[in-house]
Amino acid sequence: MTMIKSLILGSAAGLIAIGGAQAADLPVKAKAVEYVKICSLYGAGFYYIPGTDTCIKIGGAIRLDVAFNGSTYDVPFWQGGAGGNNLWTKNYFSTRERVNLTTDTRTATEYGVVRTYANIQFDFLQDRESIAGGYTEVDYAFIQFAGFTFGKAVSQFDPQWALAKPYISSGFNAGSNNATGIPQLAYTASFGNGVSGTISIENASAYRNAGLWNTNSFIVGPGAASFTGAFYGTSSNTFLGNSYGGNHIPDIVGNIRLDQAWGTLHFAAAMHAATPGFYGANEATGHADDKYGFAVSGAVEFKNLPTGAGDSLKIEASYGKGAAKYVFGGTTDTSGGGRYAKVDGNTLGFGYVLDGVYTTGGQIIQSSAWEVSAFYEHYWNPAWRTSLFGNYSHISYGSGNDLMMAAFQGLTTGGPGTNSSAAAASRAGVFAGTGNFDLGLAQIGTRTAWTPVQNLTLSAQFTYSRLDQNLNGTYTVTSMSGKPAGTVLNTADQNLYNGSVQILRSF
Repeated sequence: MTMIKSLILGSAAGLIAIGGAQAADLPVKAKAVEYVKICSLYGAGFYYIPGTDTCIKIGGAIRLDVAFNGSTYDVPFWQGGAGGNNLWTKNYFSTRERVNLTTDTRTATEYGVVRTYANIQFDFLQDRESIAGGYTEVDYAFIQFAGFTFGKAVSQFDPQWALAKPYISSGFNAGSNNATGIPQLAYTASFGNGVSGTISIENASAYRNAGLWNTNSFIVGPGAASFTGAFYGTSSNTFLGNSYGGNHIPDIVGNIRLDQAWGTLHFAAAMHAATPGFYGANEATGHADDKYGFAVSGAVEFKNLPTGAGDSLKIEASYGKGAAKYVFGGTTDTSGGGRYAKVDGNTLGFGYVLDGVYTTGGQIIQSSAWEVSAFYEHYWNPAWRTSLFGNYSHISYGSGNDLMMAAFQGLTTGGPGTNSSAAAASRAGVFAGTGNFDLGLAQIGTRTAWTPVQNLTLSAQFTYSRLDQNLNGTYTVTSMSGKPAGTVLNTADQNLYNGSVQILRSF
């Protein structure tokens, strides 16, 4: 009995020991790990990258646009092609689909916050892409550290609200408005009480170079082909006849800003250098000197007006000498370089936006440009809002008009058609008349937007534009697309109407 009892107790002890060993070998349940930790330092949407002290925010949008009686980006038909020539074959509507992705990182350091930001667009445009094509844009890519900004960002010439103007269209002239960013190196100093100042150097190509015309050579005429083989923006203004050389120095830009609860004030100035090409086909022919131009701007924004909560009024005015793209900014000339041209019936209005003109043996004669813009937006309620906006932009060439007129009519070498400028222009037509190449563009528009749920906006816009030109005469067609040779068009001001609708989902 004693033996049996000992065996039982021994077996029990063995089982207990074996069980203890097996229990020791089992994995211990790990503590819960917070893989996504909210970062509340920089606003909603930021979280810590696991294992780091860097906060990141990932966002974006899907934007669907349809333009009516206008080209892509809802640009009026005033830059040639089937639309500008008012042909039956023009597109009555144009579509664009865009996917937008953004990343924003912030890291607190002993030198202040280190920030990186990138904005990438994936676009599909009607009549540009294959069925499943598309292309990629990099609008912004910059690093900010200790007051410095390095990379592609909104120009320091533009007001703080440059990306918050209440309209859809890129075809609306609104002064300097570079929604695709400009490469720069900038330093911003804060002086307290909402006052700050910035100095920057910015890459002028291809954003700020409005083109130069050597009037002893050709320039694209109304109705003629616009390009030398590349889309606008792939190099510095690729329209036919552009005589820009390389970039010798960057633009120098500075601003003073005031940011308060009632709104903002913004004053800016820029120095812009224009480098011409050779007088002839090679270096031995010589060249004109670099010419230095400038631009100045003032802007004000009033928030929360007495007309309603959220209402705002924005006003901006700019002037440029030899720096036309600081006045005629944005993407309005994506399909025409420096040329504006519109046919309506038997009339034609046209002109050019250039930094200046020169001729062989001479120096650059700079253009003078100015603009004024205003934007008012009213909230009917939190879901519905309507804006009204207008702009007038004007460019003049002073004594350069004599060179331009002589070149266009071929008078500089003894008679119509003998000058190389007229020979190139006559690929589309021949101008005969008086006046000058000063040009004014007036626009007024309205947009109504509905936000039924947060971050989903449906909007519709209408824009009226007027091309105010100063040429008096006729343009006789020789090879204008869709127009019979010999057609005589009388130069006259032009009225244009276009609209657009958009669905925007942000996240």
